[in-house]
Amino acid sequence: MSRCTCKSNKMNTAELISQALNADSNEYKRLVEESTRLLSSEKGRIGSLTVEGRLVKMEPSGEAVVVGDLHGDLQSLTHILKRSNFLEKASTNAGVFLIFLGDYVDRGPNSPEVLYVVLKLKQLFPTNIVLLRGNHEGPDDLMPYPHDLPQELNSRFAGEGASIYRDVRKLFPYLHNAVIVRGLCVMVHGGVPSHATSIEDLKFAHLKHPKESHLEEMLWSDPIDSEKGTTASPRGAGRLFGEDITKQFLEALNVRFLIRGHEPAQNGYSISHGGKILTLFSRKGSPYFNSSAAYLLLNLSSTPKSANELGPSLHKF
Repeated sequence: MSRCTCKSNKMNTAELISQALNADSNEYKRLVEESTRLLSSEKGRIGSLTVEGRLVKMEPSGEAVVVGDLHGDLQSLTHILKRSNFLEKASTNAGVFLIFLGDYVDRGPNSPEVLYVVLKLKQLFPTNIVLLRGNHEGPDDLMPYPHDLPQELNSRFAGEGASIYRDVRKLFPYLHNAVIVRGLCVMVHGGVPSHATSIEDLKFAHLKHPKESHLEEMLWSDPIDSEKGTTASPRGAGRLFGEDITKQFLEALNVRFLIRGHEPAQNGYSISHGGKILTLFSRKGSPYFNSSAAYLLLNLSSTPKSANELGPSLHKF
């Protein structure tokens, strides 16, 4: 597949959502297969990004729309795309990025459609879109419960649902582990890999799983303000980790704060570990009870010292 930067693309958000709602099984399957080939081929320089293993490196230049958990909430995804004007910007500006922190599916009414939109965006703007792996896109031994996606695909595509799901499962391992913006921040879905000793552990966490816990913790772990070190997580996977673990991790990567998803937040976001962690939650509605969702519009060349200074860049809805 070519790596067209799609500067001539004129698709708007409404057209993209309509495609997602109306795609037949053949079109859906083709998109998943093409996206798998595209993601699996991402190595080295990709536009202004650098991909090493499953780590995406970014320079502190341009702007990024950062989106937390969506969990099948097509309405929230539509809102974010419209309010951020991402499609319009990406059609004319190579310096704008859209970073998804994972958990595209399950627990919402439109998981197949959300996944379609996310993959279509990647196809249209391959050098502007970064797709991280969430725990709901995890390996077979770490799958969440309930995992609704197979049933939702069967409901929408009848006899083709099982085949499409098998293809989707083949795509998940090619989603990225982490993003680092040089000197500024690191992004993962869940939490800090507490035993990581170098950036290599982020790049190749998927290859070291399950012998080492890096991938599990990046997908499943949560910060806790009242403890040091790590302790068992009530989720049954990952760990709860204290501010000392976060500090050690950030210093090793020479960045200022961590951006992650994974946890519902009443206002759509929360800040923990003394400003070292920003948690984004970008969907609303049952089974969650947050009053707002949020996304981040981050000037990558800005120099906030911590997540406490990101208030003007956070957009609640």
